[in-house]
Amino acid sequence: MLSRLAAAALAAICLGASGAAWAGIPAFCERGKEVTAAEQDRVLRFAGAVKRELEASQQSVALISRAGLDLSRFDLLYSHAGVALKDEDSAWTVRQLYYACDESRPRLFDQGVPGFALGADAPGQGHVSLVFLDPDDAGRLEQAARNKPLALALLAGRYSANAYAFGTRYQNCNQWVAEILASAWGAIGSREKPREHAQAWLREQGYEAGPVRLRSRWLMFAGQFVPLVHVDDHPVDDIYAMALRVSVPASIEDFVHRRSPQARRVELCHDTRHIVVHRGWEALGPGCTPGLDDEIIPLDS
Repeated sequence: MLSRLAAAALAAICLGASGAAWAGIPAFCERGKEVTAAEQDRVLRFAGAVKRELEASQQSVALISRAGLDLSRFDLLYSHAGVALKDEDSAWTVRQLYYACDESRPRLFDQGVPGFALGADAPGQGHVSLVFLDPDDAGRLEQAARNKPLALALLAGRYSANAYAFGTRYQNCNQWVAEILASAWGAIGSREKPREHAQAWLREQGYEAGPVRLRSRWLMFAGQFVPLVHVDDHPVDDIYAMALRVSVPASIEDFVHRRSPQARRVELCHDTRHIVVHRGWEALGPGCTPGLDDEIIPLDS
């Protein structure tokens, strides 16, 4: 039973982009528990802090990631990435891939920052990571992300939460973000088979997806009974090694940081006591514990 629950947790990568796309364990595509007024107020204040950092950047695009369900058994915190874009009315939305349960397929979805923050499974705590690129890289990413024909051309027809990062049979949300980055920075948006070209460029540039390490072979078998988890696209050697090369937010951020050391990262978290704003590439401490130089915004209990 534990292995099946772990497989279900793996399936939660990229899910939860909206109420219609929320997934829990083990009842996929059912709405989560109701959020209390106090929890909603706390998350909205957290979203306000995120928007403040987006505004303070004086940019109109950023990479954004959030923690969803608990993926600590895979040594992961962040599960879902997207591209934050500022529109003509100075409002920020997150362009992202999500799994549309009613259509049983992946879709692109634009969502406000509060809704993105509310996608966390536990409203009592949450984490969001923002990466601000240098002007040249930011401009190329914004142009590609706003190019709807290109964005849709990079969208696969089949979804797998643990999709192989260098395969086109399936796709997960983070894989789409990595491929839109490749299309922007590799100038490959106008070519046929853009996903293949994007993945080839990522390989050439040294992009390292995951690996998501599985602690038990039973987890691999349990995945056969959990929706939205597949292994038939992964190389056999990776399956035997129990190390699946899956695009996750940490992989994307590591790649961006290596490519652009001058890129800036801001990590925000909240619990029931406070919001913590941490600037820099070093990870926050366990839970939502502030460091000496971190900004602390108190929350009413």
